[in-house]
Amino acid sequence: MQTKLADFVKDTPEGREADAILRKCVHCGFCTATCPTYQLLGDELDGPRGRIYLIKGMLEGSAVTARTQLHLDRCLTCRACETTCPAGVQYGRLVDIGRKLAEERVPRSLAQRLARRALGAVLPRGWLFASLLRLGRWLRPVLPFALQRKVPAKVPAAGAWPEARHPRRMLALAGCVQPALAPDINAACARVLDQLGISLIEAAGAGCCGAVRFHLNAQEGGLDDMRALIDAWWPYVEAADAAAAGGVEAIVMTASGCGTTVKEYGHLLAHDPRYAAKAKRIGALTKDISEVIAAELDRLKLLLASTIAGPRTSKLALQLPCSLQHGQKITGLIESILVAAGFELTPVADSHLCCGSAGTYSILQPELSAKLKTNKLAALHAGSPQAIVSANIGCLSHLQSGTALPLEHWIVALERRLAS
Repeated sequence: MQTKLADFVKDTPEGREADAILRKCVHCGFCTATCPTYQLLGDELDGPRGRIYLIKGMLEGSAVTARTQLHLDRCLTCRACETTCPAGVQYGRLVDIGRKLAEERVPRSLAQRLARRALGAVLPRGWLFASLLRLGRWLRPVLPFALQRKVPAKVPAAGAWPEARHPRRMLALAGCVQPALAPDINAACARVLDQLGISLIEAAGAGCCGAVRFHLNAQEGGLDDMRALIDAWWPYVEAADAAAAGGVEAIVMTASGCGTTVKEYGHLLAHDPRYAAKAKRIGALTKDISEVIAAELDRLKLLLASTIAGPRTSKLALQLPCSLQHGQKITGLIESILVAAGFELTPVADSHLCCGSAGTYSILQPELSAKLKTNKLAALHAGSPQAIVSANIGCLSHLQSGTALPLEHWIVALERRLAS
């Protein structure tokens, strides 16, 4: 794609990056076949190719309108188009650049500004979200039905967290909303890793990974959250590099959405002279929990062989989050682990399509999100599973609001199997 960027952007780091991305696009349209919003709306401007043209126009100096912003807002940033693209167009990064420009040029309504500021203030602050969740559960019987479905009736118990007793140590991200919504996830992960000879720890003061505010177009605030998290983790990384006590060999992610962002810290903070090297190191250390377990699969199989058989859920439907399969390009690992553990995985049609959660998308674009959730649940239910498992807290809470089937993180199902 030929480009001629306007003077205001062409010599900036973002302009140069956008120009390189745009030049890779060959207009083939393969991306439209896997774009969830294009599938629903049938509008070229609600598909990756159309949005690329809109962003190109903005960067070349065309007027930016509320309609332009709407088409960019409707994008889930699921990055299925990146998986499909034969030219390797980094659409996710391009749409971040385009959204930032649109945000600077198009005033939002008061209601939109308030909603985005509220989300950006509440979600990254785990203590505040937990307090509001407790209030919401108390008020749940009198809430409107739409809100009732978003507030879980109960929260699973975390269970015991093993003492850090192994020479091998890994660091876990507690996350923003996960400790309040599903405290069992990281605790179950710690118990599984403990049986594999790895101690999992959490760093005091480690907060949001930055994804929430960054993808709400408060990008500077999101970058600040990333820097703060790097600061909280850095003593453990320095200790590891010095082969000192307390060092960790990896940073483990049980929420694939956070994992995608943290793995890209090196790119997102590349132009920050104080944090560029640290960000790159943090990104390199980061692994999804499926990568960690897959590397220990032989040992896991020995543990599973020694467990006592008992009543167990055997048929599972796996919802593979977009952040895992398209963002991190990880497929097949969770499946191989669950099959090794004796689970039967039911077929899920169109597993590449988004469930509609996409961070805050389900709140900001409720109609499109609800349609995608309905479609995803139909595909998950088709194989008559006994339960549904996923790898991302956002997907879990979003899908649970639309089904009576049990939904949990796959590491929780695995830990239960080990404990049987």
